[in-house]
Formats: sequence, C-alpha cells, structure tokens
Amino acid sequence: MNQLSRRTMLKAFAAAPAAGALIGMPGIARAAEFELKYGNNLPLTHPLNVRAQEAAERIARESNGRVSVQIFPNNQLGGDTDMLSQVRSGGITFFTPSALVIATLVPVAAINAVGFAFSDYGQVWAAMDGKLGAHVRGAIAKVGLHAFEKMWDNGFRQMTSSGKPIESAADMNGLKIRVPVSPLSIAMFKALSAAPASLQFSEVYSSLQTRIVDAQENPLPIIQVAKLYEVQKYCALSNHIWDGFWFIANGRAWNGLPPDLQKIVAGAINDAGMAQREDIKALNQSVQKDLESKGLAFNKPNPDSFRAKLRDSGFYSEWKGRFGDEAWGLLEGAVGKLA
Repeated sequence: MNQLSRRTMLKAFAAAPAAGALIGMPGIARAAEFELKYGNNLPLTHPLNVRAQEAAERIARESNGRVSVQIFPNNQLGGDTDMLSQVRSGGITFFTPSALVIATLVPVAAINAVGFAFSDYGQVWAAMDGKLGAHVRGAIAKVGLHAFEKMWDNGFRQMTSSGKPIESAADMNGLKIRVPVSPLSIAMFKALSAAPASLQFSEVYSSLQTRIVDAQENPLPIIQVAKLYEVQKYCALSNHIWDGFWFIANGRAWNGLPPDLQKIVAGAINDAGMAQREDIKALNQSVQKDLESKGLAFNKPNPDSFRAKLRDSGFYSEWKGRFGDEAWGLLEGAVGKLA
C-alpha cells in the first residue's frame, strides 16, 4: 500500500469510533432527527469503510446534526444475504452489495460481470456512470430500493496459473481452474473450454498446493492476502470480470428524508465513492509491485481471442437473451460489439 493511502487509512482508523458506534458531529449532544444504519462485509480499514466514514462525518456536519450514520462493518449484521434482506425490510438503511450479490434479487445487475466485456476502467465508468448504470438503478428501484448514482469499486479479476502463463484463449483448453459459485462465472469458463471447479474460497490455497486445480481467478489484493503467490507462478492481467458495489438504501427510508437532506446524503455518498475508486486504483498498483517482488510473473493477454471464443461458443448470445436486448444494447454501446 502506498504511503498516502496508508496514512489516510491510519488517520481514519485512529479517528474511528468503536465499530457500530454512532458517527456524528462532535459537540452536538442532541439526538439526530434521522438515525441511519449502514452494514457491509468489509473490514474497517478497507477503502470502502474509510471513505464511508468520511461521508458519515460530512453528512453529520452539513446537516447540522439532523442526520447521523452508524456503520456496521465486517459482517457484524450477518452475511450478504442477511443484509440484503435487512435493507429490504428497513432493518438497516444502507448496504453495499457487489453486483453479483444484488443480482440474486435484480438479475440484470450482474451484467457488469459479463466475461471480457470491459477492456479497462475507462469503459467501466462510461457504462456504469452512464446509460447502463441508469438502467440497472431503474431495475433496483422496482424492488423497493434506491441505488445511488456512483458505483464503488470492487476491482477487476485476474487469472493465476502454475503450469504456464495464460496468453490467449487457447491456453484455457482443459485448464482446471477454481471459480466462485456463480452461474455466470461457471458458464464463461466452460465456454472457454476450461474445466471450472466451484470451491469455497477457504479451499483455494490447499487445492492449488495439491494440484486439485492448476489455476484460480481473483482481484490482486485477494491474491496477495491469501498468499496465492506461494502456490502459483504466473498472473495474467486478464481483466476478465469487473465487479463493483452498489450503494443502496431502503426505498421507504430514503423517500422519508426531506429533499434538502437527500441532497446532502447523496452528495456525500457519491463523492466518497469517487474517492474510493482512486483508492482501489492506487492499491492495485502497489499490490502488483509487491506480488512481483514475491516472484509472481505478470503478463497482459490480448482480450480478442477470449472474446472470439466466447462469441463462437454462444456464450454472449445466451446471456444477451438472459439480460434482454435493452440492457445488452446499453452494454455494447459502452464497450463495442460482443454478441
């Protein structure tokens, strides 16, 4: 982690109250008019929580203490499924599910995880800050939830392997690769002629070590934290799936806020999301340097052969049918022709 982001996080951590404690405006003793709860699944030191805390402090300050936000990090309120249920019922006000989590409720939300759709962050943000993101937010609204305009970053997923580097789609043939329990991920790797194995994350290291699988895929910070460089030799910066966090609110609670307070809350949350994107970008750059120093060899494959294989195998046309012509057209409007 670079100095700036480490300093920012240490400062935020030092200033943080006990997890779950009320974050409010210092010196304001009266109870807040609106007390909002926010649950997530990440540690307090993750950029998402550092920036969310800054947003909470800004909201308290700009609302003159009328709005306070309680942050419950690190699955304190249960897993993703539990928190999704709580934000729908109003038990909590805010939740930040990854797109793949909210897709269990709003299927079109998984569209950002279509394999090899995005070449880089420029395309990601053009789509998700633009018409595709607006389309997904509209679908989220139909289930009684409010999604803020700016998605937060969860990162691109990259592939690692032990036998040889992955340089083109041909290298995927018969490759035993661990994937998460996600229908979209499994379908993509099968379409690439790989042999995907759905394993719990806790089993990844030992499965690579004992060669039950030869490869895996995850964002770089996960590869670092789980020490997968000890059992893998190569990392292809494939950017094969991008995932982000939707910052969502219970619809009734959101609509119950006066317009002036909605403006304050939305402004703080969207600005914090933009800052968090930059944090993740810096974090990924520092992590790659660290992994290289630990012996992981990096290469950047051209996405064209992978896209051609997915097109020829019928993967894109199948998922175009699942997501619908309108959503698919908006995706292609941002990234170019896929199906």
